[in-house]
Amino acid sequence: MAAVLDTLGPLEGKRVLDAGCGDGAYALEAARRGAAVTGVDLSEDMLAAARKKSADRGIAVDWRQADIQTLPYPDASFDLAIAITLLCLVPDPRRAVRELSRVLAPGGRLVIGDLHRWSLWAAKRRIRGWLGNEFWRGARFWTEGAMRGVLMASGLRPGRAQGVVYYPPLGLAARLMAQADSGLAKLGTFGAAFLIVEGVKPN
Repeated sequence: MAAVLDTLGPLEGKRVLDAGCGDGAYALEAARRGAAVTGVDLSEDMLAAARKKSADRGIAVDWRQADIQTLPYPDASFDLAIAITLLCLVPDPRRAVRELSRVLAPGGRLVIGDLHRWSLWAAKRRIRGWLGNEFWRGARFWTEGAMRGVLMASGLRPGRAQGVVYYPPLGLAARLMAQADSGLAKLGTFGAAFLIVEGVKPN
């Protein structure tokens, strides 16, 4: 989460859309930092969990059930959009990014984060899908180049890219190796399990 929040930058007064918000972790943190946040998800169960967290913490977020591929908002409604572990799951990721671009104001930014296609973390989820896990069955994972391509195809200018999690999903070994993660990030996105790429909407 820290790497995503670092990419988002200052949030005070920003209109933020958390697309595919899940149980609301990023949306709640953005709201805590002073943003006016809308959290959108297709799953009513996830939204119920997000609403409970929101109420328990006394943090206001506008939670909405909606399809990311057809957002119910006018053009230029948000200054910043977040899409974390979303592109791998939506049926048409290019259409989803076009929608996110549409609702961004000129100069606004989209921050996407997803599992690297060639990481062990993605492989583990592919196997779970092959074994019958409905959530991961149709997942499609990404490379930095593919992320940049989908941003450009939607009229966004690719910006910063960052990799995090350079260790395998191996329990105790992962916890020990995680301590070296910040140093490995200086090598770029090669070998990273999770990719974060920013797109900027031209003015």
